[in-house]
Amino acid sequence: MSETVLLVGGGGREHAIARAVAEDASLYACASNRNPGIASLADGFEQIGERDADAVVDYAQQIDADLAVIGPESALEAGVADALDDAGVYTFGPRAEEARIETDKAFQRRFMDEHDVPGTPDFETFDSAEAAAEYVEAYDGDVAVKPVGLTGGKGVRVTGDQLTKEAAVDYVLDAEWDEWVIEERLLGEEFTVQAFVANGEVRTTPAIQDHKRAYEGDEGPNTGGMGSYSDTDPTLPFMTDADYEAAVEVIEAVVDALPEYKGVLYGQFMLGADGPKVVEFNARFGDPEAMNTLPVLETPFVDVLTAARDGESLPDLEFSGEATVCKYAVPAGYPVDPDAGARIEVDESSVGDALLFYASVDQREDGLFTTTSRSFAVVGLGDSIAAAEADAEDALSMVDDGFHVRHDIGTAELVQSRIDHMARLRGE
Repeated sequence: MSETVLLVGGGGREHAIARAVAEDASLYACASNRNPGIASLADGFEQIGERDADAVVDYAQQIDADLAVIGPESALEAGVADALDDAGVYTFGPRAEEARIETDKAFQRRFMDEHDVPGTPDFETFDSAEAAAEYVEAYDGDVAVKPVGLTGGKGVRVTGDQLTKEAAVDYVLDAEWDEWVIEERLLGEEFTVQAFVANGEVRTTPAIQDHKRAYEGDEGPNTGGMGSYSDTDPTLPFMTDADYEAAVEVIEAVVDALPEYKGVLYGQFMLGADGPKVVEFNARFGDPEAMNTLPVLETPFVDVLTAARDGESLPDLEFSGEATVCKYAVPAGYPVDPDAGARIEVDESSVGDALLFYASVDQREDGLFTTTSRSFAVVGLGDSIAAAEADAEDALSMVDDGFHVRHDIGTAELVQSRIDHMARLRGE
């Protein structure tokens, strides 16, 4: 008997989830925007705000959903998983209290400290901007300044990298937030490990490196993520097996302290000379990282969902062993002053061997057009990062001046620069 799965969310991450679910279950979806890629895979699609728990529950009951999967963090913060669980629809996503591991950065750091989670950086939390600014000014060294709540990946500022200490003080004082986390600046190479979690069990997926900066060479402002890559094994070219295992131990320590956690737990790490430290946790798939992980997952994702719901041991995960390179096409001017309304000419038939994932698009009677957020992503797969990158580039050959792409993601030059950076940090 086929499961009926409700997917909440309408971005590129959710399009990847939809693709992973649709072959093995009856898929329905709801989101504030109508994602044409998800709609084409689903048996039903309703435009419902991701934070509207009552409306989401009503739709789940209307379709007689057996399971639900929540994509965006905003829905988790709003308690949509709580409402669905309480209505008898098992939801692969944490309840709002457990999702605070992402949605409340001060809680996240205090939780790590209290439970002796490895990889905790030096930090302090503040409930007034003035106190936070004074701490930044007095701190002996560079810092990362983080608003406590959700900022769509765009709220963090780092001194010695993005801005001076004086500018960081002004940023804290002039911003709209009162609560802040100020922590030591972590130096190294960032990477992400995502894990499926339920019933106290953890199943980890290959490491991925995301690229937050808007422009090539890691220049410009932070974005929601311009693209990412993974390799043919669980590590990345600048990592050792021990580095990966250390990251897994961090995730397992969090789950040991949150035994009721269910869903995806995403650890973002900074790999330094002494091993990985935690940049942050997310309580859901990354975007774009879901688009690297799910296409190479050979274990049916629905089997993970049903085992989680039924209290069974989660299946061991099998992957295809392919490398992946994901590149986002975003509106010209993104993220500072994005232009909306450019026609999107790319479709499934034009991306060659790559995969296409729609994100924030405006679907009109006369076609698809950009909004002010990320538009679509392409994912190349291959027997090496270089082969996957070539497929992704081929898929973007029709992208014109109305879009911006970080073409350097996954290139041999950029990957080698990561390897060289880690070698310098390790004194090799």
